[in-house]
Amino acid sequence: MINLLLMLGVFLFSFVVGYFLISRVPTLLHTPLMSMTNAISAVTILGALILFSVKSTGTEQVIGGVAFVMAAFNLVGGFAITDRMLRLFKKKEGRVDRHG
Repeated sequence: MINLLLMLGVFLFSFVVGYFLISRVPTLLHTPLMSMTNAISAVTILGALILFSVKSTGTEQVIGGVAFVMAAFNLVGGFAITDRMLRLFKKKEGRVDRHG
């Protein structure tokens, strides 16, 4: 029970610190920040896979499965959005530069 309370405390602390840190980041830096969260989601997926490789209870497997699905959703969606945003910065072929 003490481990659950400790993990819940760490989760709440990281939630509050993350909220205040992200709310102060300029919007120009949101794309690199989103890419970093994709990397964190990849670490979560690896952790869930390691959890599935050892003998665990049904509850642990359900929590690991939920974490795996949520991290995979964040990972795929984050890469799709990052790719779309990076395409906005590419120069289009055949476009005449009127300023130069």
